[in-house]
Parts: sequence; structure tokens; C-alpha cells
Amino acid sequence: MSDAPVTLSQVAREAGVSLATASRAINGSATRSVREDLRERVLEAARRLAYSPDPSAQAMARGRTTALGLVVHDIADPYFSTIAAGVARAAEQAGLIVTLASTEHSSERELAFVELARRQRSRAIILAGGRLEPEAGPTAEGGVAADGGAAADGGAAADGGAAAASAAAGPTPGALEAALNAFQEAGGGVALVGQPIGGLPVVEIANADGAADLARALHGHGYRRFAVLAGPDGHRTAADRTAGFTGALAELGSPVAPDDVLACPFTRDGGYSAMRDLIERTRGTVGGAAAPSDTATSGTATSGGGGGLPELVFAVNDVMAVGAMAAVRDAGLSVPGDVAVAGFDDIHTLRDVSPGLTTVRIPLAEVGELATELALGRAEQTSTTVRGEVVLRDSTPPRSDEPSASQA
Repeated sequence: MSDAPVTLSQVAREAGVSLATASRAINGSATRSVREDLRERVLEAARRLAYSPDPSAQAMARGRTTALGLVVHDIADPYFSTIAAGVARAAEQAGLIVTLASTEHSSERELAFVELARRQRSRAIILAGGRLEPEAGPTAEGGVAADGGAAADGGAAADGGAAAASAAAGPTPGALEAALNAFQEAGGGVALVGQPIGGLPVVEIANADGAADLARALHGHGYRRFAVLAGPDGHRTAADRTAGFTGALAELGSPVAPDDVLACPFTRDGGYSAMRDLIERTRGTVGGAAAPSDTATSGTATSGGGGGLPELVFAVNDVMAVGAMAAVRDAGLSVPGDVAVAGFDDIHTLRDVSPGLTTVRIPLAEVGELATELALGRAEQTSTTVRGEVVLRDSTPPRSDEPSASQA
């Protein structure tokens, strides 16, 4: 028996049909269909001969490949890898193969991947990750970040300054939106995870609402003095979470002082360094050690140099929160004994951290599945919002010195 691969012509002869009919039956066609009885005859002949279709021929015939492109900022980040797992699961159910690309926080790479997917006629493309606020990325010449810029999101990510610089030096404003619109107009599907770009389909995370819910829950636990590890300046996800958290506390009479909102990279090391700086800032206020944290009067924010450690530090993602907890331990202090810590996202791989980390749970795998449905045009709406759930754990126990209702 010959080792040469079976050709489509052999399948056509075996099925007793023309080569064109065999091609349309196996590869599909963007313009013409095949009678069901003929299609079954061709497919049965292909099975008997162990024929393997040519993916390039299928793409040309159908107008699209079976590839679904997923573009993330950092595949090593558990936030994105969990979203990717959801995308892969939904894509498999749709008979598609996921091709994964990591931008490394570069808006140029993000745009290049979109254009590559268009040239390769991918079935759909999903972009996952937060954007930089337009006003956060001006250059010396007055330019702004393209489409908000590619930036880090929920978990480990690039330094905020580096991300802003990358965006400022990146493509012209509107280039990414234009590329995505062109991809759609050519017949491909598009979905975003994070913030919207123009009117493109998007799965938005209710970051501000989730952070506000967390603030209210922690205030209900008796906490009154807070600091925030706020992520990179100008990052929309970080800004929304910070604003939601501090806004809810202000409404409750426990405002956070501006000096106690610390910008830092969206990484474990960013959380560590910001927490270390916060601890060092309060060292020496009482006998060379961190000042007690239960002396503030209700409704008065801790100033940035003189009230000792806050009662609770909120990091705008879990990875930063883990770094903050490490900094507390390395300073000879404890969580939650000396300071409580909370995060955001509920990253699955971090659920075994001790003490258990209080956070806002985002169903990231489900987010990936929803984005896939949007990209394939299978969802009833063109956008959806996912709201998180507050999960209170041992890193933020109820305070035994909870003030009375009149003090709150």
C-alpha cells in the first residue's frame, strides 16, 4: 500500500462525485452548499480512505479558519491564564482551536496580533486586559495612549510607568479600534474583556461596584482606618477599584487620606514594595515600632505620616495583596494581628495562602466563556457585565474593638 497521502481527487472518485462537489462537502463553501445525501457520501468515502483535509484549503473555501485568537497581556499571570481556560473550554465546544498570544504589555504587539489574525482569517479574536485612561498616556508632544493602551490587568503585570510609556510610544490613537472594526467587517468575530473600545462587544467587570461592596463589608466588620495599594497610575481597572473602595468608605464616614493611596506596579513585588514603604513610613512613631492602629477617631482619615499603620490595607488585586502580606511578615509583624489585608479577583491558585485572603471573587473562567460566546455571535446581547462576590476570610477578622453605632 502506498504511503502517499490520500488526495481529494481520490475521495471524489470513491464517492462518485465531481472534485468541486467533494471540496464543498469536506471544506465547506462561503457561497454554495451540497445536498445532504451527496455530503454524507463524500464524508463516508473520506472516512474509508482515511483522508485528512487541508486546513488552508478549508479556510479559503469557508472564508475563515477554525482558529480563535486570544490576546492577553501576560500569560504567566494567573488572572489571564484562568480567563484563557474558560476561552479554551468554550472554543472546544464550538469546534475551534485557540491560538494564544501575549503582548507583554505592548500596545504595538497587541495591534500586530489583531492584524495577524485578520490576515490569517481567524474565526474570531478576543482581547483580554485593562486599558490605560486616555489622559494618562500623554507624550511630550501631547499624544495620548492608543485606545487606552494595552496595560496590565487583574493579576501580575508590568510597572505602571512602563505600561504608560509603552502606550504613549505605541500606535496612533484609534488604531486598535480601527483594526478590530476591520476584522469584524471582514467577517470575523470580536470580543473584549475589561473595558469597552467603541461599540465592540465586551465583557465588563464591575470593578467599582465590587470594591465598594468589599469596603462596606469591611466597614461592617469594624474597620475604620484604611490604606489602598492602588496599582499603576492611569490604569482603568486599578482606578475603578480604588474609586469604588474609597468612595464607599467616604460615604460611610471613614475617608481614606490621599497619602494613604499608594501607586505601585500590578505585581507581587509591587504590592511588597508599597507595603514595605507604608510600614517604614510609620516606623518610629511610637518607640521605633509601628504605631498602634486603634487610636484614630471615627471618620478621620489616617494622614500619610503620623497615625501608625492603618487597620486594613486593600490591594487592588490578589497578587499585590500576597506581596503586601509578605512585606508585613518580613517587617516582624503579622496579618491580621498588626494589619489586615484584602485583595481583589480571588485567584484560584492563591486560595491556599495563609491566612486566607479576603477578596472579591470574579468568575474568571466564566468570563472567558462569555467572551467566547460574544465573539462567536452566540450571545443574545453584544455586551455583558460581571459583578464580583465579596469573600471574607481570615486576613480580615471582625475587630473586637468595633466602635459603637454612634461612632461609626
